[in-house]
Amino acid sequence: MNPVIDLSRDLPLARPELLLVAFALIGAVLGAWFKDRIFAALSTLGVIAILAAGMLAVALNPGAAVQIFQGALVVDGVAAFAKALIAIAAATTLALGADYFTTTKEQRFEFPILVALATLGMFVMVSAQDLITLYVGVELQSLAAYVLAAWRRDDARSSEAGLKYFVLSAISSGLLLFGSSFVYGFTGSIHFDAIAAAVGEGAGGIGLIFGLVLMLCALGFKMSAAPFHMWTPDVYEGAPTPITAFFAAAPKVAAVALMARLLYGPFADITAQWQQVVAALAAISMVWGSVAALIQTNLKRLMAYSSIGNMGFALMGLAAGTEQGPSSALIYLSLYLPSTIGMFALILAMRRDGESAETVADLAGLARKRPWMATIFTMLLFSVAGIPPFAGFIGKFAVFTATIDGHLYWLAILGGVAAVVAAAYYLRLVASIWFAPPAAELQSPSGAIMVTALASAALSFPVLVLLLGALQSAAESAVRMSFF
Repeated sequence: MNPVIDLSRDLPLARPELLLVAFALIGAVLGAWFKDRIFAALSTLGVIAILAAGMLAVALNPGAAVQIFQGALVVDGVAAFAKALIAIAAATTLALGADYFTTTKEQRFEFPILVALATLGMFVMVSAQDLITLYVGVELQSLAAYVLAAWRRDDARSSEAGLKYFVLSAISSGLLLFGSSFVYGFTGSIHFDAIAAAVGEGAGGIGLIFGLVLMLCALGFKMSAAPFHMWTPDVYEGAPTPITAFFAAAPKVAAVALMARLLYGPFADITAQWQQVVAALAAISMVWGSVAALIQTNLKRLMAYSSIGNMGFALMGLAAGTEQGPSSALIYLSLYLPSTIGMFALILAMRRDGESAETVADLAGLARKRPWMATIFTMLLFSVAGIPPFAGFIGKFAVFTATIDGHLYWLAILGGVAAVVAAAYYLRLVASIWFAPPAAELQSPSGAIMVTALASAALSFPVLVLLLGALQSAAESAVRMSFF
């Protein structure tokens, strides 16, 4: 940790975050001047700024972990990898949202600014190197998310979603602070390197473990891991669909990457203590997400429980406690994102009388009305279900392999059962798409939605499994640089 801040070195390495700050400030000034007339231009600039920030994060990866701002942030492989995924997810959902809100006449200039601020918070989360920076990143992301969830001020469901998210998230923030105070109290430091040194010397005992468990519970809330998932179905259902897509994608990556940084950084020497906690979160999430989704008729609630289950599979990788663990979680998330965003894009595309599809029944007969949409939707469902040879199978294979290497055989068996149960509700959607009598005629989807859906399908298609070798190599290299 540097005794002073070296701005000549630190500021260039913080350019991704500074770019997002600049866009948010300039966007706020322009919005105050031009009001909602600037919505389209700001949305386009927002997509460009977020993607540029993601590319900068990758380009600025120094090849070894470098701490900046007196050790408050770290620039390393995991941070760069996670920021790239977050930027892709945020920019894609921002583009979908701009298109959707233009169609519904809900253009408000605050939307791209809030997405950029949430993205900034997630960038800080994945680079956090002390407890205060960790909390600031989590809260910056959360504050923007509260407003996004309650985007439709005159809609009761959206207002309810925002209020539930705010109240329950406030509780999780309290848990995070409470846990952090225990960790600080028993180690004498907020900095991850100093905490790691104290843990290695046996400091803390049961008090330290209690603090870590509280922090894991708080992060479990942020990633919708059961049993801290109670906000997820209502918020997913009440928020506008593009915002739901954002919640289902980018924050999951940030929370998993932050949890990996905690577990494999300052608490790496007490793996035996935290391993069973993370394994329990994974098991409950997989089982509850898979079983609860079976009885859902609302599409977005079904996607919420699917998200809970998928976070369980990502946590399987983290629970392994080996070098392969965090890299398998990153691979899983990399393959989860395109399928999830693609499915939300197709839900947006299925518009009848100006309204997006809401129930499973709205998928009925899609193959007869829009064969290309039905084909893409089926491919994405097969990928998320982990059916070979689609890319999602590779993601599940990676986390199962890591779990077995970590000797968590019971968790691997339970995960296999949960995957079979989850496949049942995905196949129910496929059956409705291809075999049910067709519903009313659909409106033609926009170009942004078509491009997103086609790109997502391409990333799930077996031909592009050739790219998975490079993805696996990048994830393993990032984890090795950051933690081992």
